[in-house]
Amino acid sequence: MELKNANQFAEEWFAAWNSHDLDRILAHYHPEVRFTSPFVQRLMGNADGTLAGVDALREYFARALAAYPDLHFPPLAVLPGAGSVVLLYRSVNGLLAAEMMELDDAGRVTRVRAHYAEDAGRIRG
Repeated sequence: MELKNANQFAEEWFAAWNSHDLDRILAHYHPEVRFTSPFVQRLMGNADGTLAGVDALREYFARALAAYPDLHFPPLAVLPGAGSVVLLYRSVNGLLAAEMMELDDAGRVTRVRAHYAEDAGRIRG
């Protein structure tokens, strides 16, 4: 994914989330998306943290928006990859978040793996 396209995707994705407009948020996702996050475990009770399909994602995102009414994602970095992008941002409760998103040819998210930490891990060597 070219940096220009990754930046455009990220701007639209962050604007959608920060607007709290569920339909606008979901417009970024493929109908058969697979979404994995530790927050899925907490909010939905799924042991493996994975949701399949945009309908399951709608329910999860609606719960997340209700649970965190002041939700705002300040972007920190956009990292383009081959057919994917990683968005680095501050999430709820100030957590550092990194979402790896695979996209189809139409630019819709087909796979997400979300990661969170209070601060970035460090490699020691």
